[in-house]
Amino acid sequence: MTGKERAKLKSIAQNLKATFQIGKEGISAEFINQIDDYLEKNEIVKIRVLNNSSEDVKEAQAFLMEELNSEFVQQIGSIFVIYRESLKRPRLLQDEK
Repeated sequence: MTGKERAKLKSIAQNLKATFQIGKEGISAEFINQIDDYLEKNEIVKIRVLNNSSEDVKEAQAFLMEELNSEFVQQIGSIFVIYRESLKRPRLLQDEK
């Protein structure tokens, strides 16, 4: 991902609310499946790691990026944003290519 593409995704993410939250239950297979479906539809997702979670923000981010084959966009505090181009309907970065 180029710097220009990352900047565009950051500007999109700025207006998003955290769609998913990682709490005391941690990251389950069902949670990963839900994010996978969401990424296929929307290409970008903002995730918050709650204070009561046993997960570290950077570890959760790295784990999800690997499991979902996604790319890091940004992290601010306990919130991070990941991106994965949709296989069926790519749209967010189409004009950048």
